[in-house]
Amino acid sequence: MMDPYVKEVRRFRMEHTQQFNSDLHLICEDLRRFESSLGDRVVTLEPRKIQTTERLRNL
Repeated sequence: MMDPYVKEVRRFRMEHTQQFNSDLHLICEDLRRFESSLGDRVVTLEPRKIQTTERLRNL
């Protein structure tokens, strides 16, 4: 059974991809432009620190 929300997201993604003839550079550029128009509605998280285990430290 297909989730209707997943189906909608996939449909939108395909339409967006076709607008830019599958050119990943143009797609990302458009998404960055859209993201910048959102202002403070976009959350930017600090990078997470990688926690290494004792075993990895001894390698």
